[in-house]
Amino acid sequence: MDSLWKGRFEKGLAQLSKNFNDSIKIDSLMYSEDIDGSIAHAKMLGKIEILTKDETVQIVDALKNIKSEITNNTLKIDYTAEDIHTFVELELTKRIGDLGKKLHTARSRNDQSATDLKLYLKRKVTKEIQPAIKVLVNNITKVAEEHIDTIMPGFTHLQVAQPTTLAHHLLAYNAMLIRDFERFSDCLDRLNTSPLGACAMVGTTFNIDRDFTSKEMGFEKPTFNTIDSVSARDHIIELSSACSILIMHLSRFCEDIVIWNNQNFNFITLSDEYSTGSSIMPQKKNPDLAELIRGKSGRVFGNNINLLTLMKGLPQSYNKDMQEDKEPIFDSVETVINSLVIMSEIIITSTFNKEEMLNSAKKGFINATDCSDYLVNKGMPFRDAYKLIGSLVADCVKNDLTLEDVSIEEYKKLSNLFESDIYNKIDLKTCVNNRNTKGGPSKEALLTQICICKEFLENKQ
Repeated sequence: MDSLWKGRFEKGLAQLSKNFNDSIKIDSLMYSEDIDGSIAHAKMLGKIEILTKDETVQIVDALKNIKSEITNNTLKIDYTAEDIHTFVELELTKRIGDLGKKLHTARSRNDQSATDLKLYLKRKVTKEIQPAIKVLVNNITKVAEEHIDTIMPGFTHLQVAQPTTLAHHLLAYNAMLIRDFERFSDCLDRLNTSPLGACAMVGTTFNIDRDFTSKEMGFEKPTFNTIDSVSARDHIIELSSACSILIMHLSRFCEDIVIWNNQNFNFITLSDEYSTGSSIMPQKKNPDLAELIRGKSGRVFGNNINLLTLMKGLPQSYNKDMQEDKEPIFDSVETVINSLVIMSEIIITSTFNKEEMLNSAKKGFINATDCSDYLVNKGMPFRDAYKLIGSLVADCVKNDLTLEDVSIEEYKKLSNLFESDIYNKIDLKTCVNNRNTKGGPSKEALLTQICICKEFLENKQ
């Protein structure tokens, strides 16, 4: 297929160079956005009378047909074309003759490509990433509602620390995901300006209407500097960073699931649909999907570094290096979308083992802090109470006892401040429900957190 720039050259591009140079296998993903941008551009050329009304109609109708046929798979993209812009323009010219050659008046592939990419990423964020985040938040909220009273050990340093509930633990991930959603909303602000009309780098001598094309394509406004319009990629790097943070959160969640799935914990039973077996060990049920999400975080992080490295030494304005921006961001976006979908299914189809969680919480002196708080409330200085209960725990470890097993007589030997109500104070349900701090694990606090999640789901339509 002919190139769009052959006039200056006596010889054609070597096949080896062409193979290395062409980008259509990647940027063909943006065919819809490329055609939408071309339609807006054609309408604008008609508005400023570069095209007649009849020419505008012919071009717009032909472009709509091309888009429909590609979508319906009745028109195959020719992958011998240099890029998707070339394919669309040459297909248009094939259909309507020389009139198709007028479409590229007052634009360049530089501003065209930058526009396509913004449109594509806007669609991916609003139609796929953010809705997928909401589905996961919703599924976590549903499971949390079912497990408000499911006591489990909370961990610091992966050591048993203090009692909490499964709902409290899960809602921590919702807090992360809601921030992720907001980060993508922030990214949309930078994606919502149109580069079209910047042309190669300094605009055009034609009296184009960039505000018109911006509105036609659904952008808030045009970019305000034409050099920056074609050379900036920070909006892509910002989106890549948001993808990296999101998948880091998913990876942490998956790590919890992998640990909980271990027989030594047995906090969770994964659905057969979202776990796999071993080819040699018939007893195995492996959390492979969770492990894969955890593993895929590395490629998303790598894509982010790829983009930063790509841009760090480039002079103004457009450079061919920038053609390499699409593959990493496309990969990160698809990886994040797929990971969110799988994660949502893992959570909603799993069974959480309440008894195992409760039994685990009863071990490890998880109520030691509450025991020392009891003494503090009776007037003992915190450091003295801390030391006393630390000694009590050490004795219990030696004698294979829990704090609940210690007799009231033994408690009184340690301090006359102890009364029989100590057993109620160190009961795990009491320990949890006494922590009524905003954001805490008490039933009242959890219901507030669930309301926040539901408000988020209702308001982010």
